[in-house]
Amino acid sequence: MTRPLLLAAALAATVLTAVPGVSLAGDASKVTLVYEHELPNVPGKSIRGVLVEYPPGGSSEGHTHPSSAFIYATVLEGAIRSQVNDGPVKVYRAGENFSEMPGDRHGVSANDSQTEPARLLAVFVVDTDETELVYPLK
Repeated sequence: MTRPLLLAAALAATVLTAVPGVSLAGDASKVTLVYEHELPNVPGKSIRGVLVEYPPGGSSEGHTHPSSAFIYATVLEGAIRSQVNDGPVKVYRAGENFSEMPGDRHGVSANDSQTEPARLLAVFVVDTDETELVYPLK
């Protein structure tokens, strides 16, 4: 196996272990770990970038993240309907962003369109030893 194929296989395996518990209603979505790096000036912390692609009508189940995670999300395409904690449900369009603090609950995360896809990039600052980034709400 060539080096690029080995790297692709390793990244795929990392995605499957790093983002379990993300399930979407409607058509299947794509969740991809696109970046991971330990922070050299903050021992024990890493930054991870996760690309979430929602098909038309797609949505994630309500979830939380590790208690060490700070998340900054930017909508890259389309419009995302989101609710954090008991705040209002808001629609974020391409170029807009939101953040989640450690311990926040993300009750709504959905494509606001039934006809167009939507994508967002979620950037996590999280403890390096965290293996799961998403936990379903109970």
